[in-house]
Amino acid sequence: MSQLPIMVIEHPFGARSREEIGAIAERLVDELVAGAVAHGDGGARTASNVDAQAARLELPADAWAFHRECLRRRWSDGLPMIPPTPERVARMLAASGQRADTVLASLAPAFGVTTLERVAINAVMAGCAPEHLPVLIAAIAAVADPAFNLQAVQTTTNPVTTWLIVNGPIVEELGINGAGNCLGQGNAANATIGRALRLVLQNIGGALPGDMDRASHGQPGKFLFCCAENEAQSPWPALHVERGLAAGDSAVTVVGASGTLNLNTHSKDADELLACIACSMAFPASNDYHYCGEPWLILSPEHAAVLAGAGYDKQAVKQRLWAQSTMPAGHFARRDYERTANARRAEFPNFSPDTEVPLARDASAIGIVVAGGPGTHSVYVPTFGETRAVTRRIDPPDRRGD
Repeated sequence: MSQLPIMVIEHPFGARSREEIGAIAERLVDELVAGAVAHGDGGARTASNVDAQAARLELPADAWAFHRECLRRRWSDGLPMIPPTPERVARMLAASGQRADTVLASLAPAFGVTTLERVAINAVMAGCAPEHLPVLIAAIAAVADPAFNLQAVQTTTNPVTTWLIVNGPIVEELGINGAGNCLGQGNAANATIGRALRLVLQNIGGALPGDMDRASHGQPGKFLFCCAENEAQSPWPALHVERGLAAGDSAVTVVGASGTLNLNTHSKDADELLACIACSMAFPASNDYHYCGEPWLILSPEHAAVLAGAGYDKQAVKQRLWAQSTMPAGHFARRDYERTANARRAEFPNFSPDTEVPLARDASAIGIVVAGGPGTHSVYVPTFGETRAVTRRIDPPDRRGD
């Protein structure tokens, strides 16, 4: 990408006035024309003429020395990593049944050529076992889908991160946790698969913290955010079935999650429970209101049982939450009111302070999964707003590694 003409927009950008944005746009148009004339047609490189083979380097064998070298080269998430020796990478690749130079995607913002070998290297460094690789491959396909809007997710000041939800037979096969503490520590599959995707997005996608990754604060989920759905304790069809796949398929859904909010209510009344959850979802600084988002809810098995016992299916739950979480536009700060009016003008051509603004365009855009262990806690997961969840089937490899 080094030969592409680059237009520079000074950071930060989001809070600038219309006049400032107009002046910047005029300057960039002049620069763009000048750059196009100067570079002609020969500036860009495509995946077909970029060397897709990973470089071979000699690095310290000592664990601490290797850790320090990874920190120096900015390959690391800050935690110690496993050295990707040729033998370890070969074992990882053998589990895929594909060629090492297979190009899986081109990941924003650096648009690095994401070959299977490069993914395998990052998976080894994250601590993945070879059998975890098919999940990672499917997750990469999901984030590369234009609907996910990876360019924005990787470069925004928002704390958004990639949340992986795994469904199907592979959950039991790999021991991915969707029960108690499924968003916490202690499970190797959850931890290493989630971590591996973060390393791929950083080391191949180019989202280095403080450089292309401009998150104001970030969040702990940017280290890793991966769980399974607790299908065994869900009263409703599994997420991947809801999204069009067969129950016997294995799948991963990737969500652009801005964080988590614990919802602790002991209510055993379905209508009261829904009203409490809907009220908790509604806060005026939410990107979901401003950009017509796709908010998510992780219902505990206990809360899901209360709702199903009262006759609610998943769509009915979504409809109630969507209707009861609207917010008068007058509750937004002035600039937030203006950006919401602009972003959602197709829905609300007569936008006013009295307009009841929903979190999403319609009830079906709210995502619901059942996960977690015993207890009266559920989790609200607001999103970046300008992103959509993507589900991909996890294709079984031709052969497994040792």
